Amino acid sequence: MFNTKKKYLGYLFFFIVLVFLIPENVFAQTAIPKVTIGVENSKNPSDLVPTIQIILLLTILSLAPSILIMMTSFTRIIVVFHFLRQSLATHTVPSNQILVGLALFITFFIMKPVIEEVNNNALQPYLNKTITQEQAFEAASKPIRAFMLKQTRENDLKLFIDLQRDNKPASADLIPLSSLIPAFIISELKTAFQIGFLLYLPMLLIDLVTGSILLSMGMMMLPPIMISMPFKILLFVLVDGWYLIVESLVKGF
Repeated sequence: MFNTKKKYLGYLFFFIVLVFLIPENVFAQTAIPKVTIGVENSKNPSDLVPTIQIILLLTILSLAPSILIMMTSFTRIIVVFHFLRQSLATHTVPSNQILVGLALFITFFIMKPVIEEVNNNALQPYLNKTITQEQAFEAASKPIRAFMLKQTRENDLKLFIDLQRDNKPASADLIPLSSLIPAFIISELKTAFQIGFLLYLPMLLIDLVTGSILLSMGMMMLPPIMISMPFKILLFVLVDGWYLIVESLVKGF
């Protein structure tokens, strides 16, 4: 212990001597970068446009996770995976990172045609400066709107249109996103809960049978979940549960 402290003190003494021995003109001749942030007056109004674009871009990047959750298939997939894990009683297996990662990749697979259409009809023409920003937004919203309308129930859509108390749109293309997005979300949640209920039924049956057997054998102090969980995992593996669930989710879109 004493030798370690002595070694550290030696290093510190060597560093101090080295600093004092270095000539001062070395620091004076060394170019040190300087970072400044300031606000200056400008006579050209166009100088403000890049600043506004940067602010809008940062805002979009901060809202990107919410956009991914609200306007894609991610909501249904992650809720179904949560119900599946709870029904198997594995608690933290698979972990949240694995479930979210798998849900993201499946979402990208499902949304790939929509992403390609947005890229070809909106993003690339806007980057090539062949269309304006308003035209790019309108072109990008069409495939996303079509995807959400296909998965949204009429009753859910009618609910938000009536609550908005505006003139009813004459066609589906005129439905505002402020009404379409929440209708799409609650439709996805309802579908995900229905799938989760179907996942719970066979697992609940195994729990009931296991609990009845343990009670008849007088093992009341033994938690039934400790006995039923291996059987539920075995059943899920034998029927190739991941294949069936992912297949049904993808085909559902």
